[in-house]
Amino acid sequence: MHLNRRSFLATCAAAGAGYCLGGTSASAASSAKRQYNLSISIEALEKEPERLEVFAKAGGTHVWVPGFFYGHWPVPLDQVCKWRKRALDMGLDAQMINIPLGHPGDALGSSSGSFPLTGPKYWHNGQRPDGKLYSGTSLHEPAMEENVAALKEMAKCGVNRVFVDDDFRLAPSPGQIGGCFCNEHKADFLKKGGYAEGRWAELIDCVDRRDLSPILRAWVEYTCDQLTGCFHAMQAASPTIEMGNMIMYFGAEKAGIRLKDYQGVPFRVGEMMFHDGAFGTVKGKMDELYSCLFHRRFTTPELAYSETTAYPSDQLSAANMAAKLAVSTIADVRNTMFMSGLTPFPMAHWDVLGPAMKHHAGLHERLAGHTPKGPFKHYWGEASRYVGDDKPFSLCLASGVPFEVVDAPPESGWVFLSDADAKQTATQTLPEKTRWVSRIAGPKGPGARVMEESVNSVFALKHEIAGELKDVPHVIEDKPVVCAWYPTTNAVLLWNLAEKRERFTVRLGTTEHPIEIDALGADIVELG
Repeated sequence: MHLNRRSFLATCAAAGAGYCLGGTSASAASSAKRQYNLSISIEALEKEPERLEVFAKAGGTHVWVPGFFYGHWPVPLDQVCKWRKRALDMGLDAQMINIPLGHPGDALGSSSGSFPLTGPKYWHNGQRPDGKLYSGTSLHEPAMEENVAALKEMAKCGVNRVFVDDDFRLAPSPGQIGGCFCNEHKADFLKKGGYAEGRWAELIDCVDRRDLSPILRAWVEYTCDQLTGCFHAMQAASPTIEMGNMIMYFGAEKAGIRLKDYQGVPFRVGEMMFHDGAFGTVKGKMDELYSCLFHRRFTTPELAYSETTAYPSDQLSAANMAAKLAVSTIADVRNTMFMSGLTPFPMAHWDVLGPAMKHHAGLHERLAGHTPKGPFKHYWGEASRYVGDDKPFSLCLASGVPFEVVDAPPESGWVFLSDADAKQTATQTLPEKTRWVSRIAGPKGPGARVMEESVNSVFALKHEIAGELKDVPHVIEDKPVVCAWYPTTNAVLLWNLAEKRERFTVRLGTTEHPIEIDALGADIVELG
């Protein structure tokens, strides 16, 4: 398979527009129970082969080993396959993870320092709107050709499932409007869209201002066509391998990830708070939950995987890694994926994780198939997806008031808007009975307010609307806690966001349900 640059871009665009993804696979959707997966490097296994046994004893079910990374086989395939077979012989399912394009910087954390961090010299760098170059997360020939060839080799090894890591995107990092702004992509975009040369400066200006203009929308869709086309080319070249996509934190169209294109395949929901400094705050926990809930709009529970990641590998405590399990339990993500780059997190973590895994498996079995509902609405709109900076108004989730995820502006309830969505909705006609909350001026009318995003402000709002909550279970104390209500099974799940044991009271009508929950723990309150 040989493609010149022009035909390569055309193939990607055509595949993105015309290739149809299949439905839920039998292999990925084989179990409705919580499954625990571990991404681990060959480097780690060779240093401490007992890690597989420790993981299995903790309740682990699936292992993922590294395959082809942005033009390299860092570990010979036959060596990887030997470790895969060893895991299979232990009763673990074992598959592979590829990083097709690479990352603009070290996101792997090799303890030996010998792992290649960029693609081969003959691979092209990406270009930012300001002209600066970077490695990774850009799509040029021969990246697709080499990834297709690698998958064919992996199929010979017996691999039947492969995830592409979230470096499979066309934005250097979360919150950025992606695409490669090099001369090659510039010429192709202008030609395909029938744009004059002068329109390029208009596009760059719209990117800088995050203005969702027609030309910027066309650029984002053009970028999505390329990435989807590459994914489909890998699928077509390896029909015996089920491909899955590890979506980045708030990964969406602006990163080249058109989420609807990945429905029906294994789908990792993007998280980001990888160390105690980030996840250790209430805001960090809620941002992570918010991203997970957003992505769950596009995948089934059986196909959904978490990003339960520590990076650097020793900078996320065992307690915080265990607390991350609550994100998946609340959102009905059936597959937990423990990750830490090439260097594993401390072995002692499993002493804490094992019991937590068992506990959350029990909680999840009780709630699986049920959807959170409530008056606070989780809405991540088109502007957030196309031009937003990935900063949600997420602290509403920590108020103790139930919430639900909506795909479009709802007819009623309290909707908490990102700045990008507030700007976009300011010019739209919205449902009159909906109350809109944003950090900056947004929708007009009596149901709109500007409010700082703080724990105290959401508690004040909870007290203000207490009379509207009489038929809704909610936590009456002013303590940061997630209250997920599942009315179809008459229960709520509380996630204590404090690093100490706390007592909470769930009120429904005139009935109160007291409960104590351990630090960062989660538990179910039965409502009768």
